[in-house]
Amino acid sequence: MRILLLYPEYPDTFWSFKHALKFIRKRAALPPLGLLTLAAMLPKEWSKKLIDLNVVNITDNDLAWADYVFISAMVVQRESARKIIARCKKAGLKVVAGGPLFISEYDEFEDVDHFVLNEAELTLPPFLADLEKGKDQGQKVTEGL
Repeated sequence: MRILLLYPEYPDTFWSFKHALKFIRKRAALPPLGLLTLAAMLPKEWSKKLIDLNVVNITDNDLAWADYVFISAMVVQRESARKIIARCKKAGLKVVAGGPLFISEYDEFEDVDHFVLNEAELTLPPFLADLEKGKDQGQKVTEGL
């Protein structure tokens, strides 16, 4: 299984630090720690690739490589997340979403195949068990306690 982990771009606002980061020769203020943690929780035999859209763009080759896309976002990243999801669906990929944006607005993202909501330590294992059993048909919400 090849998993593409995508972190949406922050809009150009004061809080993105987009212009201030140039002074310190950085392209992102913080690494996408949620996706990095998630990657460590996925089966070791799976191939994983992380793309932070604040640093680089997604290529068609990245999408062609992937079997599934996992996306995590904050509310401020909503528009970038929508664009990413639309592009992934156009490429025929299954999309798994989690993080603050999707916890509060999962009903606004009809193109997402699976939502893994709340803490990944609680919600990811049941999702992976369903995926292993081939239960990945239709939109599903996996929530923790």
